[in-house]
Amino acid sequence: MNAPLTPAPGGGANLADILERVLDKGVVIAGDIRVELLDIELLTIKLRLVVASVDKAKEMGIDWWESDPALSSRARTRELGAENARLQARLAELENAGSRHAPPEDQEPGKEAR
Repeated sequence: MNAPLTPAPGGGANLADILERVLDKGVVIAGDIRVELLDIELLTIKLRLVVASVDKAKEMGIDWWESDPALSSRARTRELGAENARLQARLAELENAGSRHAPPEDQEPGKEAR
């Protein structure tokens, strides 16, 4: 993608050249929509759109898709690993609580020790 861009024959840039330039440099489009009635703000919507290549986005510090389980299998694996650790800790806690209240193994449940 680092090759110099030259206009296509005929004087105009083709779509591929434009897309390559946009993705290489990045484009930010920002805008706010505000709804007011009698000088009372009812609604504000802030819109931010970044169009860039993945490499350029990472260079700018934008990498939210890497931690989103819906978009990244690595993020989903980390999420499942954390959930598994929590469940194992809870299971160990329940097993420890159960062993403190369980009758000795040589005693039948429901009968008192003599």
